[in-house]
Amino acid sequence: MKILKPLWITGGFISLGLGITGIPLPILPTTPFLLFSAFCFAKGSDRLDKWFKSTAIYKKHLESFVTSRAMTLRTKLCCLIPASIMLTFAFIGMSRNDCIGTRIGRAFVIIALIFKYVYFFTRIRTISKSEAENLKNNVVAKNSKAANE
Repeated sequence: MKILKPLWITGGFISLGLGITGIPLPILPTTPFLLFSAFCFAKGSDRLDKWFKSTAIYKKHLESFVTSRAMTLRTKLCCLIPASIMLTFAFIGMSRNDCIGTRIGRAFVIIALIFKYVYFFTRIRTISKSEAENLKNNVVAKNSKAANE
């Protein structure tokens, strides 16, 4: 729908801004925001989707994941550790009184921490840095071949 396209585009730029901010700041996870940007741009505009996929940020942080559902260990840890720190702060910051809401909140945080690591290490393939470079080179070759046709 045409009404939703500006919302998708706005969400894409907000998420892109947060993702770029998260590159130097360990408190913000970069990859989830960039993934959401890619999703929003794909929904909102073909032109912005193509532009985003041609940026160095996309190629460095997302391309190997999007093309092969694989990440280097470093990329995985760069996603997981900041989010784990934030969840740990949430766990510690919950009030110390012994009410059901606190217990449920803390249980939710523990489940989220466990799920996150299980998902990243069982559903997303871990590749070496050289494999990641090979994937990037294959994608670049494929894109240049498609552009020449």
